[in-house]
Amino acid sequence: MNKKYEVIWASVAENDLARIIEYIANDSTRNALKVLNKLKKKTANLHHSPKRGRIIPELHEYGIYQYRELIIAPWRLMYRVQEERVYVLAVLDSRQNIEDILLKRILEAKL
Repeated sequence: MNKKYEVIWASVAENDLARIIEYIANDSTRNALKVLNKLKKKTANLHHSPKRGRIIPELHEYGIYQYRELIIAPWRLMYRVQEERVYVLAVLDSRQNIEDILLKRILEAKL
């Protein structure tokens, strides 16, 4: 029997998702729902195969291997697998500088 992982969304990732959907909904509610369904469907697959995502390249360069991502163009859904849980940590626009976004979040968390 396949192991089933619990998928837990961090509040910052939920906020990322809400901002994305709100932004799209300003133009088209229908498209916003399509995007939401697409992101949720891809995330649901993490229940059964969380290690299918690639290691985040920007972190890999620094020897950090525990964070993975799914590319759901144009977004990057970043997560970490720990024991039998998958923690969704961020949903970011891949057209932006990811290193700057992550650094900003780290600095804000320390304040």
